[in-house]
Amino acid sequence: MITDQDRKTFVLKGIGVSPGIVIGKAYLFDPSDIQFSFYKLENPALIPKEVQRFKNALKESERQLLEIRENLKKTKINEPLYVLDVHILILKDKKFVSRTTKYIQRLGINAEWAVRMMLDRYKKIFDGVEDTYIRGRISDIQYVTQRVLRNLAGRKRETIWEIGDGVIVIAQDISPADTAQMKMEKVIGFATDIGGWTSHTAIVARSMEIPAVAGLDNITSMVHTTDVVIVDGTAGVVIVNPYPEVLQRYEEKRLHYDAVKEEYLKDAKLPAVTLDKYPVQIGGNIEFIEEIKTAVAHGAEYIGLYRTEFIYINSKHLPTEEDHFNNYSQVVEAKELLWSTIRTFDLGGDKFPSNQKPIRELNPQMGLRAIRFCLKEIGLFKTQLRAIWRASAIGKVKILFPMISGVEEIREAKRLLKETRDELVAEGIKVAAKMEIGAMIEVPSAVVIADKLAEEVDFFSIGTNDLIQYALAIDRANEHMTYLYEPLHPAVLRLLKRVVDVAHEANIRVAMCGEMAGDPMCCLILLGMELDELSMSHLAIPRIKRIIRQSTLKEAKSLLKKAMSFGAASDVRAYVQGYMIQHFPREFQKED
Repeated sequence: MITDQDRKTFVLKGIGVSPGIVIGKAYLFDPSDIQFSFYKLENPALIPKEVQRFKNALKESERQLLEIRENLKKTKINEPLYVLDVHILILKDKKFVSRTTKYIQRLGINAEWAVRMMLDRYKKIFDGVEDTYIRGRISDIQYVTQRVLRNLAGRKRETIWEIGDGVIVIAQDISPADTAQMKMEKVIGFATDIGGWTSHTAIVARSMEIPAVAGLDNITSMVHTTDVVIVDGTAGVVIVNPYPEVLQRYEEKRLHYDAVKEEYLKDAKLPAVTLDKYPVQIGGNIEFIEEIKTAVAHGAEYIGLYRTEFIYINSKHLPTEEDHFNNYSQVVEAKELLWSTIRTFDLGGDKFPSNQKPIRELNPQMGLRAIRFCLKEIGLFKTQLRAIWRASAIGKVKILFPMISGVEEIREAKRLLKETRDELVAEGIKVAAKMEIGAMIEVPSAVVIADKLAEEVDFFSIGTNDLIQYALAIDRANEHMTYLYEPLHPAVLRLLKRVVDVAHEANIRVAMCGEMAGDPMCCLILLGMELDELSMSHLAIPRIKRIIRQSTLKEAKSLLKKAMSFGAASDVRAYVQGYMIQHFPREFQKED
C-alpha cells in the first residue's frame, strides 16, 4: 500500500495539447493489463480451430467497436467517430487478416502470438516513416491488436472509477474508443507518455475542451492511481503530488483561467479591431466539418484553412468527385461564415491515399508532396478541383495551393483550375463566375520571389509551421530540436515582413494560417506587420481577439521595430515576452 510518505513531488514538462488548468486525482489507465501466452500448436489438427478462434475475436472486436460507435453518436463528441471507423477498417484489412492467418498456419503458433508478430511487423514499417502524423498512427494498430488479444483471452476490461470525481487519466496514449467507454463526466484532464498536437488524445481533449499534456515520456511509470496531479495544458506542465503552497497557487491560477475564459467567450464574436481602428479578420482552421460550429461559437468569421487531405486518409477508397463535393458543400453553406478557404490536398511524402503505395524517399517532407504531388497525379487533382468549383455555386469559396515554391507551379495549377471550370460549364453545371486563388507561403524560395508570385494570385496565406522549419533547418518533430524552433527568430520575422510588404505593394491580401497566428505572444508582432487575416485553432480565437481589441496599431509597429533590431532569437523572445506580460498582465499571468 502506498502511503502519503511514499508520494514524491515532481514536475514533468511535455507538450500542451489542450489548454486550461485542472487539479484532481490520477487514474492510471493501462489498456494492456492482461498477460498473454504465446505457444506452439503441437497438433496440426488444431490449426483450423486456431484460425477460427482468431476470426471470432475479429468479429467480436468489430461488434464492440460498432456498439461504441452507436453510443458515441448519441453524444456531441463527433471527432472520435472518424478514428473508430479507421479501427474498424484495420480489423477488416485483408492483409492484416491474411498475414496473421498465415502466421498461424505456417508457423503452427497460437493466435495471440500471430497477432503480436503482425504488430511488430507494422511497428518496423511505421518506425521508418519520417512524417510525425503518419508515424503516430501506429497507435491505431496497437489499439486494435490489444482489443483482438483481449477478446482472444476471453476477458473484458473493467474500468474502475471509484476514486471519486475529478479524475485525471494518466496513460501511455488514449484511443477515442477508450474515452467512449470512460465515464467522461468524471474525467477532467489527460496526461500521456506519447503523442503531440495531432495525437488522438489531443484531438479528443480539444473537442471536449479538457486540459491535456502529451509527450511526457514516462509519466505512467512515475504516477500511482489516487496521486494528486495538476495538469497545466496551457504551459505543458504536469505536477504530481504538489506541495500545499504550489497547490494553492495553481488553484488560484485555475480560477483565474476559468474566469478569463468565460470573459473571452462573452466577447468572442466582436470584431478584432484595434483602438485606433485597424481591423484584422480572424478565421478558424478546420480538418473536419463538425468543427465549424465550435469555430463559429469561438468567434471565427470565416474558415481560413480547410485541410482536405483527411478526406483521403480516412477513406478506404479514393474519394469520388461527389465525396469531395458533399464535404465542401457542407462547409461553404454555413451562413455564419463570410467565406471558406479550401486548401487543395497536401498529400505525398508520407501521406498517401489509403489505396496507393507510398513512394520511398530519403526526405519525404521535401519530396513529392502537396502541389508537386497534385501536378503529378492530375486525375486526382482535377477531381478535387471540379468539386471545389461546384461548391463555389453554393457559397463563397477561396482556393489555396500548398507548398508553392515557384511561378511555374502556380501557373500550372491555375491552368488546371481554369480547365476544370471550362469542363463544368460545358456540361451545364453551375459554378461561380470567379474564385479567389491563393498561394501558401511556406517555402523560403516563395518568400524570395514573393513579388513574382503576387502577380499570379489574389492572396497569400503564410504557413508558418513549415516556413519556420525550412528557414531554420529544424525538424519541428524532433524532440531534441524543439528548443531551436522559434517563431520570433529574427530571420523568421524578416521573412514574414517581406511577404506582407510585397503583398501589400501588389495590392493583394495576406493571411497567416500557421500555429504562429494563434500564439498570443506573437499577436502584436503580427499586428505590427499589418497582416490582413489570422486563422487559427478555435480555442485561440477569443484570446487573440481580446489582445487586438486592447491594442493600437501604432504600439504594435513600435514593438515590431524594436523586436527586429535584435540579432539573437533569445533577445527577441525575452523582450517581447516582457512587453506582453507588462501590457497584458491578465492575459499573460506570470509563472511564480
